[in-house]
Parts: sequence; structure tokens; C-alpha cells
Amino acid sequence: MHTIGFVVFPDFQVMGFAALTAFEIANLTVNEPVYTISLLSETGSMVRASAGFNVETEPFGKSTFDTVIFGAGTSLQPATPGLLDFVQKSTPTSRRIAAPCLGAFTLAEAGILDDRRATTHWAFARELHNRFPRVKVEEDRIFIIDGPVWTSAGMTAGIDLALAMVEKDLGAEVALTVARKLVVYHRRAGGQSQFSALLELDPKSDRIQKAVDFAKQNLKTDLSVEDLADAANLSPRQFSRAFRAETGQSPAKAVENLRVETARLLMEQGRLSMDMIANETGFADRERMRRAFLRAFGQPPQAMRRISRLSA
Repeated sequence: MHTIGFVVFPDFQVMGFAALTAFEIANLTVNEPVYTISLLSETGSMVRASAGFNVETEPFGKSTFDTVIFGAGTSLQPATPGLLDFVQKSTPTSRRIAAPCLGAFTLAEAGILDDRRATTHWAFARELHNRFPRVKVEEDRIFIIDGPVWTSAGMTAGIDLALAMVEKDLGAEVALTVARKLVVYHRRAGGQSQFSALLELDPKSDRIQKAVDFAKQNLKTDLSVEDLADAANLSPRQFSRAFRAETGQSPAKAVENLRVETARLLMEQGRLSMDMIANETGFADRERMRRAFLRAFGQPPQAMRRISRLSA
């Protein structure tokens, strides 16, 4: 039996409940109550959601849970001392704790994310880094698992997080069945970007935009910094500085992200072999592509292709 405590507070965002549905469907899939869910709050009783209705909760107490999930609001709110105390007490007594979306700020405020990798909604990732510099924020991940601590991006990414928990607990086949029953088109790997690398680069100047367009059209070539700088009509040093300032990435990292994203899309289409995809996207060989996929997604290309086929 896996006990789940889901923590809410006044004006919590109800989309977080979507993740709980994954555990409900998992119970139906295996035809036994593998998961039980308790709604928790600092004071118990009725708690009002941001949508305007109330939910009944149990107060924080001496009960312990296998998994504790901390809900999020629609905006940043300082955590109460009681909530922070519950976070700190739950960490050593639970097998895992999780925080979708802005819930990561609660874990960070409690000190739980210090020196850990974590993510949150992309629009608040830099603020998380600025306010809590000890947190190793990765702003474009769907979800991140660092030891017993799980964090995810925006609210719908909480579904991905829950499916990953189901897979860890009950296996990949059950998780895929749950995803299909939820009509989730593609069960995304945790390392997948919150948004496509092909859309993420949004430079402010025409010169850097020209370099990005050049890169997209010439992924098959080497694409050195000098090549990109020539396309932008800048010196390599000027270009590298301007590119990072406008996109938040180094030119080399941006090119790798574009190649990985394009390769992933080609794999999902299923028409080309791995060798052909590596060649078409500029990796030159499968080993270089494999290493890039591990850096970007935490999984090799073959695993992502298998997931894509199973989820289709």
C-alpha cells in the first residue's frame, strides 16, 4: 500500500488534483487499492481553492506517508511556519516528497532543495534560482528526480510526475495503460524540455535571429561559433557574448538542443534509421547522438523511440 498525502493551502490551484487521478486510475488498472490519498492542510477542515470552492482536509499530525506532494498556487505566496515545519518533518519520514510547479518554492524555502537539482514552471525558474542560489535549477525540464525529492514544471507536468511514480512503483506497462486511460497523447520523459528547443530560442536582435535561422537550416554541418558569428556579421567574441545575453544559452548548447529536438521529432515519425537521423541532424554518428540524448533527456535515443512507439 502506497499512502499519499497531498498538501493544500488557501487559494491552492486545483489543477494539481489532475496528478492524483493517475493514482486513482492505477488502482483501477491493477484492480486493487495500491494507492490511498489523503488531503492535508495546516489547520484541517475546509480549505478554499483559487477556483472558489472548498475541499475538506485533514490537519498535519503525526501520521506519516509514503509520498507527500505539496500543491501550488497561481502566484508565489510565502509559506507559513507550520507548512515549512511539515516539509522538514516529512522529508526524513517519507520515501519521496514532490512539488509540482510553484510548489518547488515551498521546498526551497524549507531548505530541502539546497544542493539538489530541481525545476519549476519556466516563467518562475530564474526567480527560484535568484531567491535560492543553492538550488541547482534546470529551467526547461518536465520533471526532475534528485534522490527522494521530485519537482516538476507547470501544473500539467504534475501528471507526468505522477505517471513516473506509477511506473517506478508498478512498472512501465501499468504506467502506459494509465496514460492511455487518461488520454495523455505522449508520456513524456522527465528530461524532455518544457517547450520545444525549436521555439525556445527567441533572440531580441535581428543579427542573433539570423544566426539561429542559419543554425536551423544547416544542422547537418559543423556549425562552429565562427560560422554562426559570420551569419550574424559579428566577431566570434561579440557573437558569443550577445548570443548568451539574448537566449540564456551558449551557442554550442543551443545548437546541441536544436539537434536533439530535431532528432527526437524524426524518431517519433519513425521513418528513418538511427544512423540516418544522426547524420541528418549533424551528430555524424550514433554515439555522439546517444551522449547528447543522455545529457538532454537522461535516456538514450533507443529508449525514447520505444516509448514513442508504445505511446502511439
